[in-house]
Amino acid sequence: MNKKIFWVGAISFLVVAITVLGYMVFAKPSDFRGTAYSEPYPLAPKIDLKQADGKSFHLSDQQGRIVLIFFGYTSCPDVCPTTLAELNVALGKLGDKSKNIQVVFISVDPQRDTPEKIKNYVERFNSSFVGLSGSLEELQPIWQGYGIFREVAQGGTATNYVINHTARITLIDARGNLRLSYGFQTPLEDIVNDIDILLSQ
Repeated sequence: MNKKIFWVGAISFLVVAITVLGYMVFAKPSDFRGTAYSEPYPLAPKIDLKQADGKSFHLSDQQGRIVLIFFGYTSCPDVCPTTLAELNVALGKLGDKSKNIQVVFISVDPQRDTPEKIKNYVERFNSSFVGLSGSLEELQPIWQGYGIFREVAQGGTATNYVINHTARITLIDARGNLRLSYGFQTPLEDIVNDIDILLSQ
């Protein structure tokens, strides 16, 4: 065999092998399906609120876990219960991996949602869910930090009214960064897919 042909073939094989190996090692995982935040990922705005048992919930204490945050209220007729039910199903699909995930439901209705009421509400969907409320002064900076629109709809009474609000799930990664968000009725498979990717990183 001509030595020149041999070496050309050997070098070509080596180049192909290195390319394939590099792809296997450095290839990015499947694309995320949620709406991604731009890099560098912003640090999630802080959340410090009292829970029903009097203990403080600090978002910063959740580092090392994926946090899924949804803003809503216990008197919500449709969007909030649907979203919480779907998040419960998503955790079920993740099986043992769900221990690395924390779902947090934060009120947009502090007038009616006491910490005790919102705790009891979320635990109907999953006992691991955290429900948080507080005063208007405590909640407003959090709503603003997460870009939550909220308004009391016209036509209600002092105790019976509807609140229009942003209906998006916010995903915070294990480093405490804003990574992804999901609109109402995003397929569960999309959320599960993205969590699987993050847990494998």
